[in-house]
Amino acid sequence: MRPFVFDRNPHRGIQTGMTDHHSEITDDRQDRRVAPSETDDETVAQSTATQGKKSGSMVREVIETLLLALLIFVAVRAVVLNFRVDGHSMDSALADNEMLLVNRNAYFALDQETWLGWLPGTDFDDDDSWRPFGIPERGDIVVLNPPSGASADKPYIKRVIGLPGDTFEIRNDQVYINGIEIVEPYLDEGTLTDGCRAVCGPLEVPEGSVIVLGDNRGNSEDSRVFGSVPIDNIIGKAWITYWPLDDIGIADHFEYPELNGSATGAAIRRE
Repeated sequence: MRPFVFDRNPHRGIQTGMTDHHSEITDDRQDRRVAPSETDDETVAQSTATQGKKSGSMVREVIETLLLALLIFVAVRAVVLNFRVDGHSMDSALADNEMLLVNRNAYFALDQETWLGWLPGTDFDDDDSWRPFGIPERGDIVVLNPPSGASADKPYIKRVIGLPGDTFEIRNDQVYINGIEIVEPYLDEGTLTDGCRAVCGPLEVPEGSVIVLGDNRGNSEDSRVFGSVPIDNIIGKAWITYWPLDDIGIADHFEYPELNGSATGAAIRRE
């Protein structure tokens, strides 16, 4: 019979096992201490990425706004021009240094031969221009490039008096259209159409041309000097006066009822 032998270190196996388990627990805690640092790094990276996206979005919005503003500016400039009255030839409808907007497309012309001539069967006349918004009307105030015979080299601003096919004449300091003396209440009292230096008429206004006069007849270089003006020389129609603010409004226009057999008529004036 074998003698019973006591193990002097009865917990050795257990202690070893506990030691191993304790080591595993210790390692887990170390891992947990490292994890928050990694999480912080990820948060910072995400925050940086978000800020980068916001910055990129802001830059894109600024660029889009600038492009939109540029498109609006180009579109507006394609329709209107700002113009400053220089001189007193249009007193008192328009004063010196008055600012206004000019509708540059009021008499827009489309060359049909250039745009439509390639279509089979098309045959346009010599004057193949098409003006979708019409030609200048009598009484319009227009801005025009100086025609040949003018002394200045900058745009003029005048009022349209004679239209294509009209017979224009100055007689006894008064303006006659087709033999009828026209009434011009927009002229200052006592104004006479004198100073006829070249064209007194009777003159038949050529096709594609107009007769223009300044309202201040004693201080205006106009068709009395350089004759009829080609419509193609007209830059645009005076539309809105915007400076000084006291004179803001629609530019003057006048109808001439005596030329239409009407007894009465009125000027369309800004208030």
